[in-house]
Amino acid sequence: MSQVSESLTIAPARESDIPLILKFIRSLAEFERLSHEAVPDEDSLRESLFGERPVATVVFAYWVAEPVGFAVYFTNFSTFMGRPGIYLEDLFVLPEFRGKGIGTALLRYLAKLAKQWKFARLEWAVLNWNQTAIDFYRRSGAVPMRDWTVFRLTGPALDKFVED
Repeated sequence: MSQVSESLTIAPARESDIPLILKFIRSLAEFERLSHEAVPDEDSLRESLFGERPVATVVFAYWVAEPVGFAVYFTNFSTFMGRPGIYLEDLFVLPEFRGKGIGTALLRYLAKLAKQWKFARLEWAVLNWNQTAIDFYRRSGAVPMRDWTVFRLTGPALDKFVED
């Protein structure tokens, strides 16, 4: 647990938080206009986050004692740097709690982990239309990777590629 201020605490999620994690995922999906793509359930989250081989970590931001934001991250690896990094999959703060430094605190928490673990970098993607987030990330000192485009295989395209 990390006490950021008198009002703000950041703490790793526990297995008992799975319903809360699912609630935040759905809130994020609604904000991103992607609710139709958000299909996790409690069992898939339990396996992926707390199972035999966890693949991601969730931390919550608590304003006083109320969960108001979360970040989901996992480690990746840079072949060019020969070192691991942190990939921030999601960062979300409930709209009514924005502007209180909660997003900054979550991002700073992950940056401190990266430094503590001697990782090479902290990186993430942002939706092109989310100018508020883009401006926030730029103010933090982050730079967009303009020469890179994210590609994805999922669903039927992934199935077809495997079968061909």
